[in-house]
Amino acid sequence: MAEPEFTATGVRIERWLRSLTRAGQLVIRDGRLALLTSYGTEIDSAPLQAVEAHKPLFAARDRALARINGNRYSLTLGTPELFFKALEAARPPRG
Repeated sequence: MAEPEFTATGVRIERWLRSLTRAGQLVIRDGRLALLTSYGTEIDSAPLQAVEAHKPLFAARDRALARINGNRYSLTLGTPELFFKALEAARPPRG
């Protein structure tokens, strides 16, 4: 298995108003983004080209929003800027 390009642990993952995990993991590896529970069970994953992520306009600084396979997730992580940079760096060039 290849070394992950980006890993964030202790991530709170919510879908709408439902908390899926308070200590999950976010992993970017082999051109895919995966959301995992604290036990390593996959919540959702998709190729990076199919993932949309952005910073919410009116929310705390540690929040990021992601759309994976049509599902919207709210991610609370320490430094979402690192997540956005890693996501852009890991995506293949367009065109």
